[in-house]
Amino acid sequence: MSDIIQLLPDHVANQIAAGEVVQRPASVVKELLENAIDAGATEIKLLIKDAGKTLVQVIDNGKGMSTTDARLAFERHATSKIRTAEDLFCLNTKGFRGEALASIAAIAHVELKTKQTDQELGTLLKIEGNSIQHQDVVTTPTGTSIAVKNLFFNIPARRNFLKSNTVEMRHIMDEFNRVALTHPAVVFDFYNNDSETLNLNNGNLRQRIVAVFGKKINEKLVPIEETTDIIKITGFVSKPEFAKKKRGEQFFFVNNRFIKNGYLHHAVINAFNDLLPTGYHPSYFLYLNVPPNTIDINIHPTKTEIKFDNEQALYAILRSTVKHSLGQYNVAPVLDFNRDATMDVPYHFKDKTSVSTPQIQVNPDFNPFEQENKDSSANYNRPKVAQWESLYVDTDVDEKNLHNIDVDAQIVNRELFDASDYETKSKTHQVHQKYILSVIKSGVVFINQNLAHQRILYEELLRKMTIDDITSQQLLFPLELVFNLFDIGLCKEIQSDLESIGFQFSSITDDTIILNGIPSSVDQNKLQALFEELFEAIKNEIPESSFSQLDTIAKSLAKSLAIKNGQKLNTTEQEQLLAQLFSCKEPNLSPFGKKTYITLSSEEIQLKFDN
Repeated sequence: MSDIIQLLPDHVANQIAAGEVVQRPASVVKELLENAIDAGATEIKLLIKDAGKTLVQVIDNGKGMSTTDARLAFERHATSKIRTAEDLFCLNTKGFRGEALASIAAIAHVELKTKQTDQELGTLLKIEGNSIQHQDVVTTPTGTSIAVKNLFFNIPARRNFLKSNTVEMRHIMDEFNRVALTHPAVVFDFYNNDSETLNLNNGNLRQRIVAVFGKKINEKLVPIEETTDIIKITGFVSKPEFAKKKRGEQFFFVNNRFIKNGYLHHAVINAFNDLLPTGYHPSYFLYLNVPPNTIDINIHPTKTEIKFDNEQALYAILRSTVKHSLGQYNVAPVLDFNRDATMDVPYHFKDKTSVSTPQIQVNPDFNPFEQENKDSSANYNRPKVAQWESLYVDTDVDEKNLHNIDVDAQIVNRELFDASDYETKSKTHQVHQKYILSVIKSGVVFINQNLAHQRILYEELLRKMTIDDITSQQLLFPLELVFNLFDIGLCKEIQSDLESIGFQFSSITDDTIILNGIPSSVDQNKLQALFEELFEAIKNEIPESSFSQLDTIAKSLAKSLAIKNGQKLNTTEQEQLLAQLFSCKEPNLSPFGKKTYITLSSEEIQLKFDN
C-alpha cells in the first residue's frame, strides 16, 4: 500500500491557521492594534470601512520595521517577541506566536508602509494570498501603516458566514474598547466609513472609562485597589444601584491583556451577594498584575483564556477586595468594630472609688384611691327612682296606629344576587403563578403566561408599526437615558421604527437619549432596562432588511414587556389572556419559536393513573 500521509502546501497551511486566528474582521483589528502597542506607539488610528469587510487599517507612530523585518513579518511563526521556549513563561507583550500577519495575508490584500526613526525612506509591501506582489521604497512617517482589504477574498464560503454590518461592527467595537481600556496613556482615533466615531485622549484609567462609555458612568464607579505577594488588583466596580439586566461592561485584564474567566467573574458576583436584585449584573473594570511565570496564556488561539497556578487564592483575594471597597465607600453595609469614644467613662469619674447611694423618701400613709373616691362621690349624683320613671312619660303607643307607620324596606330575593356569589364557576386556574390551566372538551390545556403574552404583544407591536395609528403617552417631564456611543448610534438607526410604536424623542446626543413620550403599555421606571435589552437584541440578531429590523424590535420589546412568570393574575386577567392568545394569527408559538401552550387529552391523563 502506498503512503497516504503528506505535508500540506504552505498556502493550505496558512489558510488553516487563518481559520483559527481570523474569525471575522474584529480578529484583524485585535491583532493589528496589539502589534501597534507592542511597537511602542503613543498614537494609534483605526480606520474601518464596510464593517471591516472592505478595509481595516491601523496607523501608528511606533518604532517601525526595517525592510528585512517587513518581509519576515509575514512568514509563518516569525516573531520578535520570543527567542527560546522559556520565553513563553515570562511574556510581557501582546502577540508572540508569529501567526497573525501570515494568516491575515493568506486571506486578504495587505498593504504595508513602515519606516524606522533612523531611516530617510520607508518600505512599501503589497501582498495577496501570502505572495508579495510589489515592494518599493516610499516616503512615509515614522511608524507603521498596515491596510487589510477585501477580507476572505479567496475564501467566499468564509465571507458568506460573516454577519450583518451591525453585528460585525459590535465585535470591532468590543476589540477596540478592550485595547483602549488597557492603555489609557495611548491616544486613539477611530474612523468608521470616513467619519470620526471616537477620539480618545491620553489620561488616567477613570478618564479613559468615561471617554469610552460616557460621562454618566463616572458617578457609578467605586475604586478597587489591593496589593499582595501574589497579585496586585486595581480598577473599578459599579455601585449596586446601577446594575444592569445584561452583561455589558465587564472587563478583566491580566498583565494588560484582556481575558475571560468565569471563575474570577464568580468571585466578583459573590462579593455583591445580597446587594443586587435577581437577574442583574454589575459592571467592573479590573486589572490584575501577577508574575508572568504563574500564568499560561498559550492555551487558546485568541489568547483570551489564561490558566493560573493559584486560582483559589486569587478568588479569595479578589472577592474580599471588592467586598472591602464596597464597604469602605459606604456602598454596602459593614460591621464597625471601632471603639465609640462617646461611650467612655468621663475623666472626672475615673478615679472615684465609691458612689453614694441616692436617698429615696416614701410616704407610707399615701392612698391613691382615697381622693378618687371622694371626687367620685362629690361629682356624681345618682338620679332618684322618680326621675328615672319620668323619662318614660307619654311613651304609650296606640296599637291601632302601628299599621299606619310607613317603613322603607327592601324585599331580599335570591334572584338579586348573581349565582357566582354562591359558587365559583371560574373557567381558568393559575398554577404556580406560571401556567394557566383551562378545561376543554377533549381534556385540559396548560398555557405559559409569559410566552403567551409575548405572542400577543409581538403581533400587537407589529400591527402598530405597519398598520395602526400611533398612540403615545406624553411625559410630564422629559426623561433622560444614558448609553455608550455605540448604543446611541443604534438608537439613531432605529429611531423612526421606535417612533412608529409610540416613542417620542426630544433629542439624541453623544451619550443621552431624551424622551417626551412613550407607549401607553410601557412602564416609565423600566425604560432603561428595556432599551438595554433592545440594543443587545439588535447587536446580536438584526439582519439587513428593514422588515426584519422591525421584526427584531417587536420581538425584543415583546419579551421585555410581557407578563413574567411568578406574577399573580386574577380570573378576569387569565380569561382575557386566553382570549387574546387564541385571537392571534399564530397562537401556537412565541415570537422566538417556543410553545405557548400544551394540551393533555382525557386519555393521556387516564394513562397516568393506569400506569
